[in-house]
Amino acid sequence: MTNMTVNGVTTTQACGQEQHEYYMSGTGRRRKRRCSYDYRHTDGELFSCTKSNLEECKAAKDAWLKTKEVA
Repeated sequence: MTNMTVNGVTTTQACGQEQHEYYMSGTGRRRKRRCSYDYRHTDGELFSCTKSNLEECKAAKDAWLKTKEVA
């Protein structure tokens, strides 16, 4: 599996490319599984977010895309 970042920089470079990975956040009983998500728009702009699961990330991306259509 390819990492989404190398030295803190995203590897999502191609237009239309999306990547996600799950990781554990917090310590002890507060540990939670989180999803990190990157999407490179066809205009080259990067959308990045962290949510509880992939479905929430994609919903946030879709909302972001709708705001770009209006602008």
